[in-house]
Amino acid sequence: MKGAAMTRARAAALFGLLLAGCSSGPVPPDWQLNSHAAMNSFQQAYLRGDTRAANAEFERARAELASTGSPAQVARAELLRCALQSASLEFDGCPGFEKLRADADAEELAYAEYLAGRGVRAATDDPLSHLVFLGVQFRSGKATPESISSATDIASAQGWRRPLLAWLGVQEKRAEAAGDREALERVRRRIALVSGKS
Repeated sequence: MKGAAMTRARAAALFGLLLAGCSSGPVPPDWQLNSHAAMNSFQQAYLRGDTRAANAEFERARAELASTGSPAQVARAELLRCALQSASLEFDGCPGFEKLRADADAEELAYAEYLAGRGVRAATDDPLSHLVFLGVQFRSGKATPESISSATDIASAQGWRRPLLAWLGVQEKRAEAAGDREALERVRRRIALVSGKS
């Protein structure tokens, strides 16, 4: 899986280079290609639940972006990490972004407010964007049984282990609180399957 992800990232970077070579425009700088590939690898590793690989790829991307001296570039990466955490129901206040808040652009500030549950943004058809939206709703106390089920279905359809386990955990607690033994056992079997314990 890891090798396939790296292959896709390298292929994307190579494709970008080929496009640049065929166009009359300049070739993108190395930091741009490297950070883009690393952020893609980070996203894939994070969603499949590979924390060690995700952390390594994020640090690689962050270092490339920091080499530009642009706080906005690094702020965007930190916000993407926070968005993925929101999709997986991991809320930590986005400390990496907060350190950059003073130099962030209006667009980044608005997105940070949205992730914190203080801004409004419409859901889209993109699976990850929609899952982030549902995570923000959950954080704001606006989750419904339908939205929880929808989030579980999205994560399941994409094979995103980390958010799937998080949303299944919510379903488990709800079934337990409702005393629905059949639903509880069904959810626990799914959790065991996704966790590799079945």
